[in-house]
Amino acid sequence: MPPALNIIALATFSASLSARALDPVLPHVAEEFSVSIATAASFAAVFAFTFAIIQPVLGALADMFGKARLMIVCLVLLGFAHILGSLSTSFGMLFASRILAGIGAGGVFPVALSLTSDLVGPDKRQVAIGRTLAGAMAGNILGASAAGLIGDFLGWRGVLAVLGGLVVLSSVAVAAGFRGAALTRPPRTSLAQLRKGYRTIFSNPNARICYGAVFIEGCCVLGLFPFIAAFLFELGETSLSVAGIVIAGFAVGGLFYTMTVSRFLPRIGVNGMMIGGATLVGVQLIAVAMGPEWRLQTLSLIFMGWGFYMIHGSLQVFASELSAEARASALSLHAFFFFMGQTVGPIAYGFGIQHAGKVPTLLGAAAVMIALGLVCARLLRQTPPADAAAK
Repeated sequence: MPPALNIIALATFSASLSARALDPVLPHVAEEFSVSIATAASFAAVFAFTFAIIQPVLGALADMFGKARLMIVCLVLLGFAHILGSLSTSFGMLFASRILAGIGAGGVFPVALSLTSDLVGPDKRQVAIGRTLAGAMAGNILGASAAGLIGDFLGWRGVLAVLGGLVVLSSVAVAAGFRGAALTRPPRTSLAQLRKGYRTIFSNPNARICYGAVFIEGCCVLGLFPFIAAFLFELGETSLSVAGIVIAGFAVGGLFYTMTVSRFLPRIGVNGMMIGGATLVGVQLIAVAMGPEWRLQTLSLIFMGWGFYMIHGSLQVFASELSAEARASALSLHAFFFFMGQTVGPIAYGFGIQHAGKVPTLLGAAAVMIALGLVCARLLRQTPPADAAAK
């Protein structure tokens, strides 16, 4: 694997540090600003929504002006957004900082996947993307667990201040690393080529399935996370550190995926990864619905993360092959639909929990995920992009 993948993994690690930073401390945010947990959970929704809607723009900018440069600028923006959030004097100001954070994060991970896809051929791409995901998973683990620990000692403001400073420092390290990296630099794309690339993307029948599937994933899986701390509070477990550990379990499962994908993929194939992963997610959603104590919930989140990335990693590979000339745009659209799902998810979960109850809502999400794996395995077909010859 190219050494540049290590630099790309560092970039995803830096951005992922703060991805779930507020989830463990949402009860304290809600208390300080005198809002409900459901209202505080809107931070997750606005972050995801901003991340999503900016994707078509950032994907085009990355293809036109350079992927690595855009990634570094967005890391700096993300760090300063969190520092600004730590200084918030009102709910509105904190809300605005989450919008800026969504823009910053939006220019890191999808572009990192595109750089990875530029460096590695399709036959080795899922394993290479697994290494990129390892950086993101490590960041999620440290971000979620550290957020709970820091929150117990310094409050939610301390969480944002510390993580914001770390992201800014990481952006400097990533910039230095990219300067010395021997990256393959494909020709930058013009507006005319971008239009042609979008036509290529949406002419591929895999596009509708990939983008629809990741929307459902984001809704059913990531939409759950803002409510995990509240579920634990209902069980009498009010420690923010414990909430951070439980949420970090999902990222631990993602790391297990990155360590096992090279073994499982040749044995069960892409279809087996999608069916097995979606089924594992569904079973763990059922387990969480039963309300076990926090240690068992942590174990469930580990298996959920493992299963989630089995199907999600497969979908990322399909998305990377929708277009060769506009790969950053294709993967940014992939992220757009994924984070739109994360935007709808907390709202849908909140509505379902309020009107139907926790257990029926989670059981419904479990059924949807299991069905999703079967549908994707049946309909997705591995075909080279129509513009592959031009690459």
